[in-house]
Amino acid sequence: MRITADEAMSVARFLLERAGVPDEHARLQAEVLVEAELRGHASHGLQRLPRLLARIRHGLVNVSATGRQAWRRSAYLYVDGEAGLGPVVAMAAIRVLMDRVAETGIAVAGIFNSNHLGMLAPYVERVAESGYIGMALSSSEALVHPHSGAEAMLGTNPIAIAVPARPGEPFVLDLATSVISMGKVHDYALRGEPLEEGWALDAEGRPTTDAEAAKAGSLAPFGGAKGYGLGLAFELLVASIAGSAFAPDVRGTLDDCHPANKGDVFIVIDPVRQSLADVIAAYLDRVRNARVRDGAGRILVPGDRARSRRRESLANGINVAPVLWSRLTGPEATKLFSPKEEGHPS
Repeated sequence: MRITADEAMSVARFLLERAGVPDEHARLQAEVLVEAELRGHASHGLQRLPRLLARIRHGLVNVSATGRQAWRRSAYLYVDGEAGLGPVVAMAAIRVLMDRVAETGIAVAGIFNSNHLGMLAPYVERVAESGYIGMALSSSEALVHPHSGAEAMLGTNPIAIAVPARPGEPFVLDLATSVISMGKVHDYALRGEPLEEGWALDAEGRPTTDAEAAKAGSLAPFGGAKGYGLGLAFELLVASIAGSAFAPDVRGTLDDCHPANKGDVFIVIDPVRQSLADVIAAYLDRVRNARVRDGAGRILVPGDRARSRRRESLANGINVAPVLWSRLTGPEATKLFSPKEEGHPS
């Protein structure tokens, strides 16, 4: 079914605010969820909301926290998220990094004890909009099997990079080091659709296209041994900088019964050349206009498809699974939060 972005924002904010989240924090959390929907990443969109509300209801989220920040070095910010909402803690840290980077040239934040971030692109895009280069990494529960392995040992360990180009169109790379995210597996399961071959193993280590079976199994690293190597490198990097747990011991991004103990890392870089954005925009256009092989479609650079999907979603609506929308807006919606008063989204 199709809904508008305004409808999605209204319902998400309603539920978050009824759960006790302060207005500005609810807006920021809702924006991250709706942005994922607009860009075609339902895995990080509204389907995350019921679990987040359950975590709030169970006392696992400090809805007012923005994180306790401390500069350990001139360019290294250590952040105890104080169990706050992931987007709230992250954006607070990013603002501080951007204030510092003019002095240090590069600034890094390691965040622990903070809840799920959602998709990473919006964070680094915020940095690029200010003329800086942004990088983000995050860790998760053990969801990915090693190359040749049969059980989950690594997180999906995503990375996002944004580099300023022309206004409103930065270079934006946002990907996990697994073939797909576990959120996408949950989305396929919600819609009753099969996975593609090679995406996942079941709990016994056997290849499966059954999304429900994959939820109890593991995901494949992208690119075989190379993706596995990158995922492991990011695992070590995030744990070293943020002081967070390694994947087999991480909890709290896919459940509503454990504190979140994954880690997040943000890096802000002041480009050597402030005029570099124009040069990058011109180069990206050269890439887009390069010769295309026979039978192939047009060349895109990272960020193009997401912007195109976003424009389409704003014009035609967001495609949301009916069962999810019913859960968020129907008579049972009040069970998702601890209401201060009776009522449900309309």
